[in-house]
Order: sequence, then structure tokens, then C-alpha cells
Amino acid sequence: MLTVGSSAPDFELTDHNLKRVRLSSLKGKVVLAFYPGAFTGVCTKEMCTFRDMMARFNELEATVLGISVDTPFANKAFAEHNGIEFSLLSDFGGEVAKQYGGVHTDFAGVPNYTAAKRAVFIVEGGKVTYAWVSEDPGKEPPYEEIVKALE
Repeated sequence: MLTVGSSAPDFELTDHNLKRVRLSSLKGKVVLAFYPGAFTGVCTKEMCTFRDMMARFNELEATVLGISVDTPFANKAFAEHNGIEFSLLSDFGGEVAKQYGGVHTDFAGVPNYTAAKRAVFIVEGGKVTYAWVSEDPGKEPPYEEIVKALE
């Protein structure tokens, strides 16, 4: 797991509109919100909370990216169903999640199903300035703490 002060591994992933997004090409503060799976209860609540906080993130000039192991097509349906306008990136295979907060193997008791651990990182200038990772996929991130870290 990465910690505050670590160099943030660069990555390029496909978003829910089939556009490639490279971390290093984004300017300013970037919030990376890893979530285990689209259309699951806690993940829906988390991504909708980020959606509802977008005005505040915009004031703080922060880009929000949701990242899961779901396909771009599942992420697109998830975004459309929930009115999510920030990019949802497909880390199909979990390689980026493994570099950041880690993964759950055999997630939800499904053999060979790997899902990202619920985690939030803030990256600025290629460095991690905030890190939160939960071993409990049912635990939501501390939203106000994330906002304070961006201020």
C-alpha cells in the first residue's frame, strides 16, 4: 500500500466512455477513489456521495476518478444509472489497485474474482498527499477528511 509522501505510480486506464486517461496528464489535485464493484450497495452509495460532493471538489480544483475492476461497459451503465459525471476507470485485472491500496482475492466468496480494496488517494505533483485504505469492503471512506486534505 502507498503512504503519504510516496511517489504515485503512473497509469493509463480506459474510462466509461472508452477514453484513455493517464494520471500524469492531469493537473492539480486528483482524487483516486477505488471501489470493489459497480452496482453493489456500498459502492453505489460511495460513488453517489462523491457525485453529490462534486461542487465542493470543483471549488477545490480537484479531479475525481472512480476506479474499479469492472469493465468500461459496466462502469458506463453504472454511471448512467446513477448520474455520475466524473470518470469511472476500468482497472480490469486489478493491476493499478495492486499498486495502490491492494485487492481482495476470491471477493464475496467467488473463486478467482479479484476486486479493488475500497481506498482513496489524493495525488498532486506525482506524490501521494492523502491515503486511506479499508480492509472492510463495507466501510465507506471518511468524506470530510478527504475534503480537509484537499483544502
